[in-house]
Amino acid sequence: MHPFRPEVSARLAELAPMLMAELEDMTDRMFDVLLRSEPVYRDLMVPEEELRASMRRNLESGLRTLIAGRPEHGDRCREGARAVGRRRAAQGVPLEAVLRAYRLGGQVTWEGLLAVSQRSAHGHDVLLLEVAGSVWRTNDADCAAVAEGYRDEQRRLAGVDEVARQQVLDGLLDGRGSDPAFVRTASELLAMPLDGRLMAVAALPGPDGGSALDAAAEVLLKRGVRSVWGARGDVQVGVVVLGAARPGDLVALLTGVARGPVGVSDVVSGAAAAGAAYRLAETAARTLPAGDRRVVSIDERLPEALMSNSPEISSRLVGQSLGGLLELPDDEQAVLLDTLEAFLAADGSATRAADALYCHRNTVMHRLRRIESVTGRKLTDPRSRLLWQLALLGTGRRQPATRSA
Repeated sequence: MHPFRPEVSARLAELAPMLMAELEDMTDRMFDVLLRSEPVYRDLMVPEEELRASMRRNLESGLRTLIAGRPEHGDRCREGARAVGRRRAAQGVPLEAVLRAYRLGGQVTWEGLLAVSQRSAHGHDVLLLEVAGSVWRTNDADCAAVAEGYRDEQRRLAGVDEVARQQVLDGLLDGRGSDPAFVRTASELLAMPLDGRLMAVAALPGPDGGSALDAAAEVLLKRGVRSVWGARGDVQVGVVVLGAARPGDLVALLTGVARGPVGVSDVVSGAAAAGAAYRLAETAARTLPAGDRRVVSIDERLPEALMSNSPEISSRLVGQSLGGLLELPDDEQAVLLDTLEAFLAADGSATRAADALYCHRNTVMHRLRRIESVTGRKLTDPRSRLLWQLALLGTGRRQPATRSA
């Protein structure tokens, strides 16, 4: 049954084209107010275009329902609101913030209706007072549907126990991501789209022996990023649905909670690549010294990864490249290794190496001749420099110490 008197319905029909023409401006206004008033929406790692499109769809649905004259009816109209509730629950947006966003949508709708009415020839429109109650009843029904979808998703997520999560994660890391049936089941269980851009994360234990990324899932979820976490031996493993977020955003978030060495893979496409991505992430993490609270990508650590993945070759390369230098007394050995590292970092400039080591250039030249003597290699030989660079990585050395003459 139509809820409005005929003259009210006629007036709404008259205003409908003008109201729909205001949809973009209404969306812009709601978007601006929401991002200013609700920090959680600003922090979501969701593209602004996607968030704005969601607001536009919700406003348009409300307008069309109102104009059609059945604002309090139609379960199908509520399904969109329920879907938003489920999505925001999965993203970790507090229910109170989602409901305030929907209330804002009702306010923007009513203000838009008043604005187009006042611009029309009728001036002040008393007929619209009859519509006001329907606008807010519609908004109340939408809010109820949002809350219903939100709580449904919360119950579903709570029902996925840690054993099930670990089984799904193991399947992804063991190569089952190429099985469409497994991927569908895993996506439904985790409420994560596994067919898009993914990154793997591997965290080694922190100095206290505990997990290096205890808070990672919560931190990511608050930014609207879905992930699944588990363990493999001493490694904490995560598969993250990157979506439209940038890899650098993920690294920045993880850096804020890292308590030990953490490695991340490059971006891969689809669940079939999750296992290889995990192996790269773990390799990156293991190139860092124990206790190092850094997050590094595999692309940052490729030379170190090559050395760590081939310990026999690494050991032989170190021995062959540095030779007798490693047989010198500890003090002399340390000074020469620091000098060699500084020289290579300075692109073969003895002057710049001397500046870095806070000593005279002649001192550096004397040490370099000593290095040539004990290694049997020439500083001018490009291949010797390459081997020395790799050998220094193989010794686990980092920045050269600063020593005076």
